[in-house]
Amino acid sequence: MIPKECKRLAEVDFPIAAVSKHSAREKSIRHGHPSTLHLWWARRPLAACRAMLLGLLLPDPCDPNCPEDFKIKARELLPKVQGNIGPKNEDLRQALLKFIGDFSNWDLSTDRTYLEVSRGLVKAAHPEETPLVVDPFAGGGSIPLEALRLGCETFASDLNPVACLILKVMLEDIPRYGSALAEELRCVGKEIKEAADKELAEFYPSDPDGSKPIAYLWARTVRCESPNCGAEIPLMRSFWLCKKSGRKRALRCKRITTEGKTPQIEFEIFEPKNDSEVPPGTVTRAKATCVCCGTVLSPDRVRAQLTNQRGGADVIFDDKGNRIGGPRLLATITLKPDKQGRHYRLPTGLDYQAVFKAMTRLNELAHKPLKNGLSPIPDEPLPWQHGHRAIGSPRVYGMKVWSDLFTARQKLGLVTLTNHVRREANSKHGPLLALLVGKSADGNNSLSRWMAGYENPVNLFSRHALPMVWDFCESAPASRSRGVFFSGIEAAYSVIQSVKSNGTGQIQQSDACKSPLPDDICAVWFTDPPYYDAIPYADLSDFFYVWFKRTIPDNPLLRDPFDPQNPLTPKKAELTVTTAESEDAVPKTRDFFEKGISRAFSEGYRVLNSVGIGCIVFAHKTTEGWEALLSGIVQGGWTIKGSWPISTEMETRINARETASLATSIHLVCRPRPEDAPVGDWGEVLRELPKRVGDWMERLQSEGIRGADLVFACIGPALEIYSRYSKVVDAEEREIPLGGDPEASEPHCKGFLAYVWEVVGRTALEQVLGTAEAKARNSTAGALEEDARLTALFLWTLQSTNGNGAKVARKDSEDDEETDEEEESPKKKKQGYSLIFDVVRRFAQPLGIHLPEWEGRIIETEKGVVRLLSVKERGKQLFGEESISAAGFRIEEQARRDPQMKFEFAISGERAIPEIKARRPKKKKEITAESSPKAGVTTTLDRIHAAMLLQSSGQSNALRALLKAEVERGPDFLRLANALSALYPRESEEKRLLDAMLLAAPR
Repeated sequence: MIPKECKRLAEVDFPIAAVSKHSAREKSIRHGHPSTLHLWWARRPLAACRAMLLGLLLPDPCDPNCPEDFKIKARELLPKVQGNIGPKNEDLRQALLKFIGDFSNWDLSTDRTYLEVSRGLVKAAHPEETPLVVDPFAGGGSIPLEALRLGCETFASDLNPVACLILKVMLEDIPRYGSALAEELRCVGKEIKEAADKELAEFYPSDPDGSKPIAYLWARTVRCESPNCGAEIPLMRSFWLCKKSGRKRALRCKRITTEGKTPQIEFEIFEPKNDSEVPPGTVTRAKATCVCCGTVLSPDRVRAQLTNQRGGADVIFDDKGNRIGGPRLLATITLKPDKQGRHYRLPTGLDYQAVFKAMTRLNELAHKPLKNGLSPIPDEPLPWQHGHRAIGSPRVYGMKVWSDLFTARQKLGLVTLTNHVRREANSKHGPLLALLVGKSADGNNSLSRWMAGYENPVNLFSRHALPMVWDFCESAPASRSRGVFFSGIEAAYSVIQSVKSNGTGQIQQSDACKSPLPDDICAVWFTDPPYYDAIPYADLSDFFYVWFKRTIPDNPLLRDPFDPQNPLTPKKAELTVTTAESEDAVPKTRDFFEKGISRAFSEGYRVLNSVGIGCIVFAHKTTEGWEALLSGIVQGGWTIKGSWPISTEMETRINARETASLATSIHLVCRPRPEDAPVGDWGEVLRELPKRVGDWMERLQSEGIRGADLVFACIGPALEIYSRYSKVVDAEEREIPLGGDPEASEPHCKGFLAYVWEVVGRTALEQVLGTAEAKARNSTAGALEEDARLTALFLWTLQSTNGNGAKVARKDSEDDEETDEEEESPKKKKQGYSLIFDVVRRFAQPLGIHLPEWEGRIIETEKGVVRLLSVKERGKQLFGEESISAAGFRIEEQARRDPQMKFEFAISGERAIPEIKARRPKKKKEITAESSPKAGVTTTLDRIHAAMLLQSSGQSNALRALLKAEVERGPDFLRLANALSALYPRESEEKRLLDAMLLAAPR
């Protein structure tokens, strides 16, 4: 057994770059990856879990308490996968770290030699007893699955029944039955598919020429409310069908007018020669434009009409089966017997007849309840969600129950599947088949979009929400897309073959705040807890839960153990900040989350043995979320011993564009705080903080960690100073809390984290603005004006991390075609760079930067987000109503008359070239233009922006004159310009202008 005093590898070092590279790459791996078995939100990459587990399980060879037997065994095992190891303990440490980095590669995860070495190392570190790894928020099962791979025992639990079903299949069924389960699944799955296809064949008829439909593209519709029109408006975000090079296809429409009748539109499919030939969509931000008359329906009217259609997914027929309303079929996608590729045709009467027949058949089935009394069609209510706008959006459009998210034919297909799978419910493959039904539902519903660029449908949960979708894709059984049962069988078969676990895990549905485990039982307590208000797991998982209940109705995991009357997943005990159980319920608060997390971490403290170690993962970019988590850690009795940021997210993921998501997940390595921990002195803690943070920033930057990832990773070592004490008090015995009011002046009111933010901010400024000249003034933060410091910190924080080094967040832009998030605001997103307001405030306030004074001048704040204004937006601020060309002409003229003149700005009271006008801030309650000490003052940043604007407009002579004057003024101009050039994104317009401007500067 590892001695209690011996440090683990993860407490002293970790191969961040290698593990980050493999973790980020893993997100794009599909074939055989366990994540393809069934969706779970924010699933941790296996690479990061595997590597971190090894770091937690293995001792540090350089620690004097490291067992000699372990070092001997490690030197015996490691040469099997790498070269000879040097004689020093440091050589062995580096060899272990290299092994951890190498083994995080997905391609080596099933390699027999690497598995043998990893399990041998764990056995050598824990010779007396196989270590037990516990994860109380197990979710998709990444952590316990990797624990099994390394030869550990594992206990995985979760409150959510959908997560528990995934865990059962992944950690119990697949390891227990292995390849036999895979072959049985393929055989039984084929039988189910053939039987279901036979039952559903009449509802997906082949074309007369033998072509088989594989998908149908629909658009919800509303009616134009213009008195002289009344035409049907198909709600289409795009008219594109296929955007692949060489086979582009799109729709266009023409107006059909008959005297005395409502105008109609007809579609035709054509091959556009260029993109401009394709018409724009008819709906933007919930505003619908009539194709016939151009009238625009407001979002309220669109919602009202779709509410009357219960969301508008189902076609409305008259008694004879003629379509009279509801969604309109835009195109049918087919596969032809003797031709490759997908083919597009316009809908026919037979297409609508098939839908009518499916609706008739579904109505017959709806009146035949299941044995457990449930309706075969999910009638459980959609969530009431006060915190997440996108969760509640289906209700806004009239969808009240879960089945409203599907068309009648989609529901019929799923009901048919559940009927067949239910016959296998009690077999060993029953839970696995149920997961495949869930995947089918995710890929085939009225919120599934069509990707014209790939000619494939997109499953509903491409983000952590239920966004409204105007035009949608319905898959047919003949398709092999994600939303079809048979494709799921093949994916599951590959997963089963790739899982190389050593034994089975223990699964239990339980509340993390009330662990069923006894005291002192586990060696590693490793978990990825809920992210504050980021993901409403219970609300989202109900989408699958309502189908699982009908597929394997007697499974003991599919219940709410705390409320037997609850028809959905447990909500009351779920640790989140937003979920409300009903329309009148009060959403959960930060206090609820913080207390719950503290109880969960206290349980982790209780079940951990005397030599055990913990690790907590977090990846949420809000200070509230972090403070709540850290408070829970400290109150739960833990002290933080390490903080490792690992790149775990793809930059292209949709939810990273506008949500509080980090590119890295911060892994906080923790130890139980001794019960007799001393009381800390605030003065000593504060003195130790800058060096500790500075050293850690330098270490992480060498690994390519940047921006907000770096900020939050620095909280770990800062918390080690604070959390090692039972409490921290000042000279007057007042306790210094973890969090507090960052605008307070007294430490016992301000809180420790405010000082952490200040130290990180100052250290960052020293790095990006520090020069010998600044240090001579003994205050880098005071060398330049507030707006320069704010801009530099803003851009520094925006930098993000990937596995290959630093990347910088892109400018805000309009959503991609594939992004169909419904919003009321019709405004086009403005250019600039954005950060969450609280992040900006936490940096600015302790550094003496007063945000209100720069509002409307260099920043703009709206809806909790601060936007750094683009340089082009500042033209009128700096030059007034005069054009840049006119200003440049004046500069040239005056420079020609007086070449030796040292240019000053008008604001100084001297004659100026150019006359740059710094616009006063917008009036706010807390500040007025007249009272602001910065009002009207021209700063170094203003002059740099003026020079950039001269550069952009080609005013080269004026630019040279301005640059000559600024160089003579002093070093601040070029120092700030060079710093900003290093901070702006490589491909940005600002960096291009700055670099071109700097080339023109006199040497």
